[in-house]
Amino acid sequence: MTSLKGKIITVVGSGLIGRSWAMVFLSGGYKVKIYDNEPGQASGAITEISRKQIEELQRAKMLRGNLTAAQQLSLLSSHDDLQQALEGAFFVQVWFMVSPLNGDDFLLTQNCNWETEDKHLPDLYGTKVSHVRRRKCIISHLIVNPPYYVRLVELVPHPETLPAVMDVAYSLMTDVGQAPVRLSKEIDGFALNRVQYAIIAESWRLVQDGVISVKDIDLVMSEGLGMRYAFIGPIETMHLNAPEGMEDYLQRYTEGMKRVLNTFGPVPDFSGEPAARIVKEICELIPAEQQHLTVRRERRDQLLMELAKLKK
Repeated sequence: MTSLKGKIITVVGSGLIGRSWAMVFLSGGYKVKIYDNEPGQASGAITEISRKQIEELQRAKMLRGNLTAAQQLSLLSSHDDLQQALEGAFFVQVWFMVSPLNGDDFLLTQNCNWETEDKHLPDLYGTKVSHVRRRKCIISHLIVNPPYYVRLVELVPHPETLPAVMDVAYSLMTDVGQAPVRLSKEIDGFALNRVQYAIIAESWRLVQDGVISVKDIDLVMSEGLGMRYAFIGPIETMHLNAPEGMEDYLQRYTEGMKRVLNTFGPVPDFSGEPAARIVKEICELIPAEQQHLTVRRERRDQLLMELAKLKK
């Protein structure tokens, strides 16, 4: 991709996800305009980004990119006027959809919070967006918190999306240090959630059926599968776990895998007595009061920061 450094990216929405996207793009050296339709929200987001995030990351030596905190912040501006925010942009990252986005001079991508929508690709591909605009639209699904450290982003085209648009988005995401993956079509839940829900369902069933405790099933992941899944995925794991690679693995383990998979129960409904029991058990380990959850979230983020540093 021809260098786009110095070009403008507009981020529509200044909440957690919008701020995270702004920080990611700043780390790549792009000028970022952040817009919010609530007056004062965008300027407040800049204060949050500068004082509590970028400068703190620099002190922790975890600031992404080659620019200092001051250099990155000099590229950031806030806007309460949408048209002003869109002026000069080649790429627009949307968190919430606003109506006057039908121009054809920028690539439009929406971060989709699938879990809270009636339809997993709600506005970006709907009637609000013109045919011309849909050709330059994609979904960029970045939903793992905190996204500054967990770099995966799923790129999903509309059937009318131009191939070159996917290429530009993929190159841009790579350029700013994300780990983009391409989905060839829409699928309910995206890739990450579908894999995550499979793990959640079987973990829930094992606890629900009295096979293992909440504490211990989490250890199965954090001290077992998660150790290698932090740097290689399930397919590579299969390939490496047999002396002669994937074909050898399938010959050795296919029947065993199918036998175990056939014992899996129905999809849990995550309610009733089993849910009450699991809620009680996890709350005994980590009370649900905000002060306890905040401590654990800060621990999670700190450990992810250290893991991101190690993976670098």
